[in-house]
Amino acid sequence: MKKLRPIMFVGTGSDVGKSVINAGFCRVFLQDGYAPAPFKAQNMSLNSFATADNLEIGRAQAVQADACGIDCRIEMNPILLKPTGNQTSQVVLNGKPAGNKSAREYFNETDRDALFREAMKSYDTLAALYNPIVIEGAGSISELNLWDKDIVNMRVALHTQAATYLVADIDKGGVFASVYGTIALLPPAERDAIKGIIINKFRGDVSLFDDGRKKLHELTGKPVVGIVPYFTDVFIEQEDSVAVESKGRTYLPGNVNIGVALLKHLSNFTDFDMLQRTPGVNLYYTDRPEELAKADIIVLPGSKNTLSDLRTLHEKGLAQAITTHHRAGKPLYGICGGYQMMGAEMRDPDGVEGDIASLPGLGILPVTTTLAGGKQTRRCSFVFTDGGAEGEGYEIHAGSTPTSRPLCRLNTGEDDGYYLNEATWGTYLHGIFNNASVINRVLRQVNTDVHAEADYRMLKEEGFDRLAQLIRDHVDVSYIYKTLEK
Repeated sequence: MKKLRPIMFVGTGSDVGKSVINAGFCRVFLQDGYAPAPFKAQNMSLNSFATADNLEIGRAQAVQADACGIDCRIEMNPILLKPTGNQTSQVVLNGKPAGNKSAREYFNETDRDALFREAMKSYDTLAALYNPIVIEGAGSISELNLWDKDIVNMRVALHTQAATYLVADIDKGGVFASVYGTIALLPPAERDAIKGIIINKFRGDVSLFDDGRKKLHELTGKPVVGIVPYFTDVFIEQEDSVAVESKGRTYLPGNVNIGVALLKHLSNFTDFDMLQRTPGVNLYYTDRPEELAKADIIVLPGSKNTLSDLRTLHEKGLAQAITTHHRAGKPLYGICGGYQMMGAEMRDPDGVEGDIASLPGLGILPVTTTLAGGKQTRRCSFVFTDGGAEGEGYEIHAGSTPTSRPLCRLNTGEDDGYYLNEATWGTYLHGIFNNASVINRVLRQVNTDVHAEADYRMLKEEGFDRLAQLIRDHVDVSYIYKTLEK
């Protein structure tokens, strides 16, 4: 195939849909016979994934790699920031933890040029293997106060000579001001790198924006190459925790209601995508004790700061709602940090998460967790110890929780989790609810007529193909190919 220039999708702000547009084009290029790969120099997200060689990257790039039909690798996201508090993040460099830094320390005290060079090494590795590279920016490209610290946006566009497209979310409102302002603020070289505009999340009759398309072209000198409609019927795993805001928040009668405790540092919310798409299930997130108490099933999710979230559970009364639910014999399950919280005690003698040395857990499972430096990051397959379920998942966690009654046996020969009874268990495995055998085992505790029907991998493939068709129907793909010619 002909060698193409890289393509880059940047945004007028955060959560405008860059990741999804990127994934759609990854699949378009794959369908057209190319060998694409995604790249994002720096990502900030609590939603991450394990590579085949046991390293950690942002979930969005793992999803985009799936859309490309390839396995994810660390070069696709060499720098990952995982917020641990309002102003502090864990820095994951080339897939491994490199310490915690405040925003001030990260932006003002790290060697930005060194980080950029490190990121570009990853890009060069990918560019030698794949064609084209589909690059994603981060947030807004016109944050003037951060330009000299940029290692992910237009500095990448210029360095890679990528054909760059600006994505704007019309559903947020103010699309003319955001697009015009974003482009007008750019220095000339960066402005020249922008080849077109994609309007995303358009509701209603697209033809009604014909005049708007012309006005944007007149204002910016850049063509509007696509107007992508707002959609909810295409399954694509979301990266940003902002997506949780659009998910259910309340109990709905007549369904199997699964309440997920809404933690401040909730991580890997994609653990619940398959449950949420199971007919007859209403999965909702809540931090209100009275709302959580209505659930038929409660799930405690993963957390990037488990001790802090455990303390908040007690302070908000959620812990009481959870233990009352358990004493009533109702199903309760924990994943990763949620599993740790279900134990008798959590200890952090080395201050891995902060200044909380220890806290009593919910006292539901007879286990104790001790946090330590480093991180277990790996993919694995599993079989429940009683043989009643099996599948695939992945681990991303700090610390250990010795168990005397494991939930499952991993393909490594190791044990995982704690099995108290059919209605109560915990596990370190993210993605465990992507497996129909596990979902059905859980749902039968409440209603034997409700069960998972879809295959997770098939659901993802169908989603990528439908997204690619949506792109072809609403974006001038031929124009874009012309801008990618060397």
